[in-house]
Amino acid sequence: MESKYGFTKMSIAEFSSWIQSQRIARTILTVQQHHTWSPDYTHFNGTNHFERQRAMKNHHVRNNGWSDIGQHFTSFPDGTIVTGRNLELPPACIFGANRDSICIEHLGNFDANEDTMTNEHRLAIIQMTAALCDKFRLPVNTFSIIYHHWFELSTGKRNNGTGGNKSCPGTNFFGGNKVEDCMTNFLPLVEQALQSAPIPHLPPGLDKYVAVTANSLNVRISPTSSASKATDRDSVQLGAILRIYEESNGWLKISKSQSHWVYGKYTTDVQRATVNANVLHVRSGPGTQYSIVDKLMKSEEIFISTIKGDWAKISLEEKWLSKNYLDFRL
Repeated sequence: MESKYGFTKMSIAEFSSWIQSQRIARTILTVQQHHTWSPDYTHFNGTNHFERQRAMKNHHVRNNGWSDIGQHFTSFPDGTIVTGRNLELPPACIFGANRDSICIEHLGNFDANEDTMTNEHRLAIIQMTAALCDKFRLPVNTFSIIYHHWFELSTGKRNNGTGGNKSCPGTNFFGGNKVEDCMTNFLPLVEQALQSAPIPHLPPGLDKYVAVTANSLNVRISPTSSASKATDRDSVQLGAILRIYEESNGWLKISKSQSHWVYGKYTTDVQRATVNANVLHVRSGPGTQYSIVDKLMKSEEIFISTIKGDWAKISLEEKWLSKNYLDFRL
């Protein structure tokens, strides 16, 4: 590994080991796939990984007004991977669909008749996606692994590329950017890299989740305010969904294997739920008189913070949907 400008560069073998060692408090439900479009392969000379990553960060901060680079990782034509945004922060990559996500930008333009993906790059993309699915226990499907093309640019609604969409991650990304292209050409390769069937979630009986309500929440090594902060993970940010393994005097243990605790006063309970309708309207308030602000599709997972009659509120957002079309974990 090599570090420069606040980024770390690693091989795919190093990445697979590194990601398993990372302590990440927020719950991840999706891995986003993007191409950079510009810069493309002509901008990469084989040694300028850090310079390209820094240039993207500068563009995102200065031109877009973001606090940091938008993506968590960038993959390069030689198969190497460079870190980006803090993993405890949601990405700034798909408008309206960044919650609970990890974002990967693949350097290149993978539209038809543009860059031809190198074998090294192809292998890295497959293996890093598999490593992220393994790390976060994600099933290999088109709700856990998502393409930017499937989301309408102006609204962030998922429409599977039927209009008002970018081509990202490219019309020739592993044979195409449509949902069926992903299912046919990309997901089987990810499953093969995992060398098993799609990874199931942990048994429902272990599930308890909370959303962070403080701007930044410290993680301590024992359930008391006098305990030292954990040194191997960052503080948790507002809106992050945490999985809870134990409770003690108002403190919540957020790691199965480590003594890592947060103060429960700065969290609110949420329930994990799965959409069971083909298309479910999301509204700006708890009733059909409120405007439709989003749509969710069957099998998408969300976290519910409030139940009001027949309506359920998504986490800390002002978004509501009918609870009659949700399957809650018991």
